[in-house]
Amino acid sequence: MIRALHRWPGLLALALVTVLALSGAALSVFPAVERIAAPQADAGLTVAVLADRIQMVYPGVEQIRRSPSGRITAYWFDQGTPGASVIDPASGAGVASADPNQTERWLTNLHRSLFLGDGGRIAMAVGAAAMLVLSLTGAALVVRRVGGWRNWFAPLRGPLAGRLHVEIARIAVIGLVLSSTTALWMTASTFDLLPDGGTIPAMPTEVSGVTGFAPGQMDTLQQTPVAEFRELSFPYPGDATDVFTLKTDRGTGHLDQGDGALLVWADLTEWERVSETIYMLHTGQGAATLGLVLGLMAIGVPAMGATGFLVWLAGRRGRPRIRGNQPAGRAETILLVGSEGGSTWGFAATLHAALTEAGQSVHVGPMLGFAAERYARAERIIVLAATYGDGAAPASAKGFLDRLSALERAPDMPLAVLGFGDRSFPAYCAFAKTVASAAQAKGWPELTPLDTIDRQSPQDFARWGRALGEALGISLELSHQPVLPITERLTLVSRRDYGAEVQAPTAILRFALPRATPWQRLTGAGFARFTAGDLIGILPEGGTVPRLYSLASGHRDGFIEIVVKKHAGGLCSGQLTALQPGDTVTTFLRRNPGFRPGRGRAPLILIGAGTGIGPLAGFIRGNGRRRPVHLFFGMRHEGSDFFYGEDFPAWQEEGRLTRLVIAVSRGPRPHYVQDALLGEASQVVDLIRNGARVMVCGGRDMAAGVADALAEILAPVGLTPAVLKAEGRYVEDVY
Repeated sequence: MIRALHRWPGLLALALVTVLALSGAALSVFPAVERIAAPQADAGLTVAVLADRIQMVYPGVEQIRRSPSGRITAYWFDQGTPGASVIDPASGAGVASADPNQTERWLTNLHRSLFLGDGGRIAMAVGAAAMLVLSLTGAALVVRRVGGWRNWFAPLRGPLAGRLHVEIARIAVIGLVLSSTTALWMTASTFDLLPDGGTIPAMPTEVSGVTGFAPGQMDTLQQTPVAEFRELSFPYPGDATDVFTLKTDRGTGHLDQGDGALLVWADLTEWERVSETIYMLHTGQGAATLGLVLGLMAIGVPAMGATGFLVWLAGRRGRPRIRGNQPAGRAETILLVGSEGGSTWGFAATLHAALTEAGQSVHVGPMLGFAAERYARAERIIVLAATYGDGAAPASAKGFLDRLSALERAPDMPLAVLGFGDRSFPAYCAFAKTVASAAQAKGWPELTPLDTIDRQSPQDFARWGRALGEALGISLELSHQPVLPITERLTLVSRRDYGAEVQAPTAILRFALPRATPWQRLTGAGFARFTAGDLIGILPEGGTVPRLYSLASGHRDGFIEIVVKKHAGGLCSGQLTALQPGDTVTTFLRRNPGFRPGRGRAPLILIGAGTGIGPLAGFIRGNGRRRPVHLFFGMRHEGSDFFYGEDFPAWQEEGRLTRLVIAVSRGPRPHYVQDALLGEASQVVDLIRNGARVMVCGGRDMAAGVADALAEILAPVGLTPAVLKAEGRYVEDVY
């Protein structure tokens, strides 16, 4: 519900909200400019002295005004001709024209009414309401995504457009709520929808009947500092019944023009003070710095509009349309999806279709929208959950475990949990397992035991579907066709071969970087932007399941590079290692934000073995800032498996690589990469104590050995790999 409330006002009112925000941002500059340009009154100057000075220069003065910026303007008649000027309070003389700024006036009319009168004012009020809804629902979605208000500024992951959208929103939302709320108040006031609440003092019925008393001699004006002054209106010349009218920050009063006596006074009401405060907050008049801050926040609106549209478009492309998706409150079966890249939604769509065909009423939604009270007619809940990184919740499942933990008791309807992952990774389906354990601890009844799907296997999914059908007492055949991302054909331009002499063919394959379209450059889609450590999916000929490889290059290198070892019976690796320059492959890009060197100058400790050197070599190649990098590289045979061996000397000479330590496991003295770490224990400890970031890439067994070695090395100083992981200083890409 919150997501829909956020999405549709944003899409439908995008142009209107953008005009409202940009015109408001432009207008926010004028109060600051006026404050800087206008001559300011001295701190001790009184209205009496100011009025005397102006009257000496302009004897026919009829009104003096002071704006919230401190600019003083005088209006007069000279032999029947009106005049006006910005006044220097030190002399009372005019220093600039008082004519309105035409640009400011044009922008104000655009901002208030689109030049369409009352109809335009109503339209802009609708835009302000849409902005308020977007701000509040956006804040709620950010809180849901990061897992609570305490994590408001927690680091984000995911596609660039989504991260930019949230980053801007986290900073701008307070200003946008303030601007939109005050805009709605002012519109309501314009159309007399709010009580007036003001008190205007009545004109006095008895006056002295005398004229000519100098303003400079009036006690009230002598006691009123210019800093509190707003307006002084002079009596009409020759009319003995007229009076001076003084307006200040405190209220309004009338003064006798014959003796200067204060005839009547009315303080500002609380309602007037609230209204004036709202006007100040919205326009920046009287608070120029605040106005500029709000203007800067408003500039974020078109950026959020563009990125929000890209997020919506990517969601439509990545998430299949589910026909006949029932509202949560009317569905018998609830399917909750936890997905990072979008593939799990395809399985949910297949399951939804099969259950619907079997006569079920089914609702599909993200795990982050879990709320037991919404499922009034539900008879069962099925969770389809992928895992992000080392057991973390994927993007659409953020906050699920917190909501489950907050329940006083588990829902009555039974639960089935299905995990999606890759068995080659150590944290295989770890998040799904955590969900199942948390549900069991809460006493949630089980519909079917926890099950898993390896590498999006349609066969595994069909097997699980038959078990689910048995539990439901229906025949359920799930025939899933994976929806692949948009692919590109890459052309091989060069290859370097290793390992043939030891029957372990391995190649460093370099592909030409495809030309990015303007849309791809804008959105980062395809191969327009990527870094070493991201993943490239290779779709082999005759296969349906892609194989993922870590990239050994970034887009700034101008090519796409991977390290591939041929495995016996491996369809994808066999095809890749057989490629010759000019051959092409079908590929797609998948981000891997959890495996990045990060910013800053802290040292890097890179640890890899075999083909795991790929992304590590990419990090070294891209180390243009000469960050200290220490590489521990394990291989079987130095003569055949020393991948990038010809590149390391140049990288060291250029300062991209600080130190290289190799470990050869098939030599006269077998030595593994974890042994190399133990041999350099003191330096490794010093580096880590100085903030070094550890990055490990390679096989599962190697990674486990490295973790054990580091645990032994760090024990004397009270650190562990687990602590480093919690601090974000120990990351793995393990297969």
